[in-house]
Amino acid sequence: MALQIILADDHTIVRQGFKAILEREGFKVVGEASNGHEAVLRSRELHPDVAVLDLTMPLMNGIGAAREIVRENSKIKIVLLTMHTEEQYVLEALRVGVRGYVLKSRASNELVQAIHDVSKGLIFLSSGISQTVVDAFLSNQGVAGNQLTSRELQVLQLVAEGKSTKEVAAVLNVTFKTAQSHRTRIMEKLNIHQTAGLVRYAIRKGLIQP
Repeated sequence: MALQIILADDHTIVRQGFKAILEREGFKVVGEASNGHEAVLRSRELHPDVAVLDLTMPLMNGIGAAREIVRENSKIKIVLLTMHTEEQYVLEALRVGVRGYVLKSRASNELVQAIHDVSKGLIFLSSGISQTVVDAFLSNQGVAGNQLTSRELQVLQLVAEGKSTKEVAAVLNVTFKTAQSHRTRIMEKLNIHQTAGLVRYAIRKGLIQP
């Protein structure tokens, strides 16, 4: 039986390209998403075998979406597509449950293998990623866990993208007061009290691109 896949990327033409590659290799693409929030919803509805997520997406990035998907259904395997080779991104991805980390520059050659490997419970990293990164993760010597909750990370990304508290509340379907409370707690936890500082922090954590 063909593995069922969800594809999430905010560029339609990129999704179409990957979909063509995967279907040619015998996979079944059962759903698509243009942002991380949609990817979480599609995964909840469709229960795919593997979710292929772009790292940089609006509303919720690939790492945030992976965190939510794995939390809700640990049977779904995650492959992350990215341009980043930096250790901080790889370790954070592995920490939240990503098992395939594929560089976009190598995706046409490596994505199919990555999906096969993660579906078998293996970890797949593009050949451009150092094995020492995986060793650090497996020996629990990687970066410490993020002190923000999953919801706070979502709020942080939205604020860093330039959304007002009212807009954050609308996106997350919460009250203005709740969104404001999240923002206040984020600033207190990080000891950052200006939006510009939150933006810089979000960039360092890979939530948004500079």
